[in-house]
Amino acid sequence: MLKAGVNIANFTGGDFGNIDKSPLTSFHAGGILRWKFEHLILQGEVLYSEQGAKLKDSTSEKDYKVSYINIPIVLQYAFKGGFYVEAGPQVGFKVNENVPDNANSNKFAKSEDFSVALGLGFNKGKGFGIGGRYTVGVTSVGESNSANYDANFKNGVIQFSIMYIF
Repeated sequence: MLKAGVNIANFTGGDFGNIDKSPLTSFHAGGILRWKFEHLILQGEVLYSEQGAKLKDSTSEKDYKVSYINIPIVLQYAFKGGFYVEAGPQVGFKVNENVPDNANSNKFAKSEDFSVALGLGFNKGKGFGIGGRYTVGVTSVGESNSANYDANFKNGVIQFSIMYIF
């Protein structure tokens, strides 16, 4: 089973002082395994996901991208007709970061990220489906403080997905 879609990501919390945070649009893609028990579905995923934010100071706006392999495990409740709601934990493992003006390569974000996924969607069992999900960061993402920000910020990601169930 395959899944892909759009991320609208931002950093939540933390103190960025005079720096404005705005959403970064990126993507996610990967695979799904499902186990169905009547109306309950246990779904595990492995997704490549680009996350981060746009940070703007008085002179420039720059994209701060952190790429993860995310592994959400969600429990879905499927209603008659194909609609479902879902919730569950997610762990992410950093695979890359593209952070402007960062002399210490790969030191902006921690190597792991934990979050909680909440979503809803539509799928008739086999074939195409759609879904929307918000992942709320539980742990801080920042590796260390800088003169411009406090490292106590988290990932917040809205995902819109298309999936194909075999």
